[in-house]
Amino acid sequence: MSNEASPRRIGFPAVLIVALVAGAGLLYGIYGHAGKETAPGACAAAAARVEAMAPLVRGQVAALSLAKRPREATPIAFSGPDGQQVTLAAFKGRTILLNLWATWCVPCREEMPSLDRLQAELGGRDFEVVAVNIDTTRLERRQTFLKEAGVEKLGFYSDQKADIFQTLKKAGKVVGLPTTILIDPEGCELGVMPGPADWASEDAVKLLSGALGRPPAG
Repeated sequence: MSNEASPRRIGFPAVLIVALVAGAGLLYGIYGHAGKETAPGACAAAAARVEAMAPLVRGQVAALSLAKRPREATPIAFSGPDGQQVTLAAFKGRTILLNLWATWCVPCREEMPSLDRLQAELGGRDFEVVAVNIDTTRLERRQTFLKEAGVEKLGFYSDQKADIFQTLKKAGKVVGLPTTILIDPEGCELGVMPGPADWASEDAVKLLSGALGRPPAG
């Protein structure tokens, strides 16, 4: 009797141990070293960028919420400077600072000149500030405001139906204006800034230089 019962008593713990080992392997795949979450395969490189940026989220950009587990940015489409539709896929290979703004949004108006100065300082083949206007009425005010504010370096992007606002709101990325999303060259979201910031400040330039893998400015 004891010899027949023995396999049954040993079998259950053996199955349990195998399950625990498999579970541990699964958890390790999700959390990686030291219990940290790792990014899905398509955005694995973004996790390293986020880690490098973390110490730089301070001062004028302290409100930036870094992605805990970077994922591909929510697909959106809007009009480019030439009036043709453009999607985020068109920016692959460049880090972009996607900003949603409107002329009726006072904080947006105050923030816009600093975005223009940031584009002047860091803009190039590997980085662009993509400020998308979502005014749906009195569209003539957009260019008038930009001219009066001295905005010259930013490309003019727009969405006259404000569809991207609704898409990003549904995705939990936007609750109001302005909102800024940092997206890496692979199209993965690195962080979200709710509300305005001084994007031309030393804090912001250092943060974005870190995201670009450039030596700290100054």
